[in-house]
Amino acid sequence: MPPSNPEEATSKTIPIDRFDSYSDLPDWLPRERLGEFLHESLKPYEDPYEVVLAGLDYALGDDPCRDGFVVAAHEDEAVLGAVVMLDTLMAGYVPENLLLFIAVKPEYRGRGIGGRLLKRVFEETTGMIKLHVEKGNPARKLYERSGFESKYLEMRWCRE
Repeated sequence: MPPSNPEEATSKTIPIDRFDSYSDLPDWLPRERLGEFLHESLKPYEDPYEVVLAGLDYALGDDPCRDGFVVAAHEDEAVLGAVVMLDTLMAGYVPENLLLFIAVKPEYRGRGIGGRLLKRVFEETTGMIKLHVEKGNPARKLYERSGFESKYLEMRWCRE
């Protein structure tokens, strides 16, 4: 079933659930469908589909050296928004939580879903949370309103 009309949806009525493993995902939301939602809804800042799936595997897979969770806003068996959180397993060195992906279906943006997803993430984590955002990404305003602040300049050395 398609979700209700975006014009009528209010974020307060949309459920948000936490998933800690692939076995927690409902039958209507297999790994590939969640990956497709993230890949498509992150545009134009999306990562390749295979990278999105690798992030989901880190968060929801069986590897004991990797951990995380997903929170998803959904309605009528359709994902409207989702966050992929990773546990860095490095508390004391770097922030112990990495917000890897946050996405809201484009036609549902501006209705408070992203803010509710972040609020749920804050409730579900302990310690610091870090994320990476490009300067021109309009989601940066949501992050700043939610209390994120720029602490460091990221620098990278890349092999050619």
